[in-house]
Amino acid sequence: MLDIRQIREQPELVQTKLDLRGAGAYDLQPILVLDRQQRELEGTRSQLQARSNEIGKLVGEKMRAGNPDPAEIQTLKAEGNTVKAQLAELEPAERELKAQISTLILQLPNLPSDTTPIGKNEDENVELRTWGNEYLPTNPQILPHWEIGEKLGILNFESSAKLAQSRFVTLIGAGAALERALIGFMLDRQIAAGYTEVSPPLLVNSTSMTATGQLPKFAEDGFKCADDDLWLIPTAEVPVTNLYREQILDRDRLPIHHCAYTPCFRREAGSAGRDTRGLIRLHQFNKVELVKFVHPDTSEQEHEALVRDAEAILQSLKLPYRVLVLCTGDIGFSAAKCYDLEVWMPSAGQYREISSCSNFRDFQARRGDIRFKEAGKKGTQFIHTLNGSGLAIGRTMAAILENYQQPDGSIAIPEVLQSYLGRSVL
Repeated sequence: MLDIRQIREQPELVQTKLDLRGAGAYDLQPILVLDRQQRELEGTRSQLQARSNEIGKLVGEKMRAGNPDPAEIQTLKAEGNTVKAQLAELEPAERELKAQISTLILQLPNLPSDTTPIGKNEDENVELRTWGNEYLPTNPQILPHWEIGEKLGILNFESSAKLAQSRFVTLIGAGAALERALIGFMLDRQIAAGYTEVSPPLLVNSTSMTATGQLPKFAEDGFKCADDDLWLIPTAEVPVTNLYREQILDRDRLPIHHCAYTPCFRREAGSAGRDTRGLIRLHQFNKVELVKFVHPDTSEQEHEALVRDAEAILQSLKLPYRVLVLCTGDIGFSAAKCYDLEVWMPSAGQYREISSCSNFRDFQARRGDIRFKEAGKKGTQFIHTLNGSGLAIGRTMAAILENYQQPDGSIAIPEVLQSYLGRSVL
């Protein structure tokens, strides 16, 4: 959530930064108009409240002084009643204006960081580096992962469509074991890197979804329970971030680093027609998520470290990848800056996203009221939150099935997974 004071005091700057996300997509004027009206009402209410207090004090003084003039007392009481009636009308009107302002602000995305490249869309993202060219596969006849997976009998899409609908998968035998091996490996590595594991609820309420930025904008992408205010989580970011919602943490507790494995559920309503086959874009998928709560002074360094922690998984698996910094026209709604890790998919001859690592600064903390207090200092500050995939399990499986595919149709298992899986070949 953006700070209403910044919108009020620096409207040109805020509007300019919002326009970098897409010219004309966001207009501050309705918020500024409502804010002026609310502050005018607040000023009037404050004056009336002060007069009400003054009248009460005057009546009390005159009564205590003895022999009060009944007519004067009656006049003061009548004025007091009039003021109270006016306050009774103003207070709900002011609450309604504040609610309208809040609704509009919740629809505004985060402001891009000054170090986020300016660009209109994903074509203007900036490649920072590549890794693992020496591990690019030399097999000239690599099948897409869904084809080799079905041939090996470890991926079943047809039965999954019968059980649910399209864009679901059932993992069988070694496929299920490979997924479990990846989950254990990723969690072990991130715990060793200093993250504390969390196993959160897979259903969260609307307040939680709003705090991290999924609501109201992305309601159509979510799966909501019909009879309860509960949503299936689109990512572990939501429940893990909300662990600290409406809390004031001691400065000494920062930074807090969490990792969590969860299933994730998304309609992907905005992605119709893309990646309809395979493991890249499913309605249900598994992911290990990394979430950080940090001091504002260290959030940029923590962001770079987060990216390195996600990269370390790809490097351990010896999967070729590249790192992009997303431009202003492509960063996510809640992010101020975002790096994407894209793994090489040889059957398509291109890199595909496997992790997004975002710095939200205080955007989510304002929505969720997550603050910290420093010893010896007055007041509190909003925390900075960050998260990234460490990694998406299905996409990692897809990359292994293609990059480790052998000419005889078997799949070599990355060395670091062999002890988890108990085998070296699928």
